[in-house]
Amino acid sequence: MKEFIIKNEEDTRAFGCDLAKSLKPGDVIAMIGDLGTGKTTLTKYIAAGLGIEETVTSPTFTVVQEYKSGRLPLYHFDVYRVNDPDELFEIGFEEYLYSDGAVIVEWGDLVYDLLPEHSIILQLEYGEGEGERIYKIAEKEELKCTF
Repeated sequence: MKEFIIKNEEDTRAFGCDLAKSLKPGDVIAMIGDLGTGKTTLTKYIAAGLGIEETVTSPTFTVVQEYKSGRLPLYHFDVYRVNDPDELFEIGFEEYLYSDGAVIVEWGDLVYDLLPEHSIILQLEYGEGEGERIYKIAEKEELKCTF
């Protein structure tokens, strides 16, 4: 597992843009972290790194937002309010996971068992200083536990 100390929003932007450069169709990023740790903010910078021009917003009430103006589509899920996995299947969650775009799932720990083995697990935690965050990143197949 790799760990990154993020000191400020500029570090968040740089991390997100760098991560976006490596994304390819079928990549899945599962973000795990408490409220306010910056999951949606990081998603905005990943989208910017992909060249997405639309305004990125949290899909808390719509579950998924699609952004297609970048070098590859980005499918942004927020599963915080999903009570039953069948809700995800009804909107085609599995098709998104194996699509022509990249997928970001906020609150990925809530649907961990539904994520492909090749998923990138990105845990966001509060750091010691104000505005500081700790990002821990691993591939799901590297982790031997569930959340």
